[in-house]
Parts: sequence; structure tokens; C-alpha cells
Amino acid sequence: MKGGITKSLDSLFVSETAAIGIGSLIIFIAMLLVAGIAATVLIQTMSSLQQQAMKTGEETLRDISAGLVVTHVTGYNNGSKITQLAIFITPTVASGDVDLTYSYISLSDSSTKVVLNYSSSCFSSSISNGLFNTINSSNLTASTFGLLVVRDIDGSCTASSPVINERDLVVLLVNTTKCFSGISTRTNVFGNVYPEYGVSGVISFVTPSAYVDTIVDLQP
Repeated sequence: MKGGITKSLDSLFVSETAAIGIGSLIIFIAMLLVAGIAATVLIQTMSSLQQQAMKTGEETLRDISAGLVVTHVTGYNNGSKITQLAIFITPTVASGDVDLTYSYISLSDSSTKVVLNYSSSCFSSSISNGLFNTINSSNLTASTFGLLVVRDIDGSCTASSPVINERDLVVLLVNTTKCFSGISTRTNVFGNVYPEYGVSGVISFVTPSAYVDTIVDLQP
């Protein structure tokens, strides 16, 4: 009789130990699940941050490497004032394509500032009748500029899609009579040609003390 009671007690002790072990196992599995979920969240966050970092890096590289350079500026003298400006621009070295549709000119004669956008109605794929006579600048307004193509190696610069790339050279034509009522002598003129992204081209010159020639080199 005593032997049977002892065996029953031993069985009871064994069952309690097993129950504790199962509880610990459940807690361990739950910890693994929580750790797995946390790891998944971390991996997704790291992937998202990596993609964002790559995108930011590409945009930064594009903004640094792309842009425009103003090579020189020439003016047309009607006898007393500069009535037209020809701004020669080219993309920076190793720059990507620059769409001049989304570019603009900011220009000031120290008393008035204008912002000019591209006008497809004043475009020429070549210079056929002189720099200032190829297109009719009277069609330009105080908020538009025209475009003359000097060099376009791949033919990408058209009236409807004026895209330039490395080694291309174009002229932006400005009617300064419409913008400033002409530019007098000893006038400080400054501004920028801003591409859609990247470095802007700088315009900066002072007109001479007297206008002698019809075509006046102003910058550099």
C-alpha cells in the first residue's frame, strides 16, 4: 500500500517538472517570435534608409556635376544703347542633358530685375543672317528669351525640345529694349542662367563708357 502511494507521489512530481519545462519553452518560443518580428522591422527600415540614401546621393551627384557655363556675352548697339544681348552658354564638363525649356534667366541692370523663360517662337537651328538678325528679336518680350544653335553634335536641340549636352554651344537672345528700355553706358548688369538642376551660369559685366562699335563684347 505504501509502495503504491510512493509511486503516485513520484508521478506527481514528474508531471509538475514537465509543466514547468513546457511553460519555459512557450516563453522561449514567444521571445524568438518577438525577436524575429523586431529583426524584420529593422531589415525593412534599413532597406528603406538605403534606398533613400541612394536616391539622395544620386540627386546630390546630379546637382553637383550638372549645370551651365556662360562663355561670353555680346551686345548690339543701336547708336546709344545696347538693345539686344547674346548670351553664349554650354553645359559644364561631364554634365548630363539640360532641357532649356525648364531653364530661365534672371537678369538685372541694377535698377530693374527680370526673369525670362524660353520662347519656342524665337528659335533657329543655325546662325544664317548674323548673330542679331537671324531671328526677329521684336517678337521677344520682357519675360522671354530666344535661342540660336551654334553647335549641336547630336541634333538634340530643337524648337519644341531644346535639349543640350556636353560640348553643345547655344546663344540665348534677350531683347533689352523690352526688359530695360535698353542698356546705357557705365551700367552694371548681372544675373544667372538657371538650369532645371545643377550649377547656374553667371552673367556679370559693366558696359563701357562709350559705345563705338555696333557689336560690343561685354563678358568676359
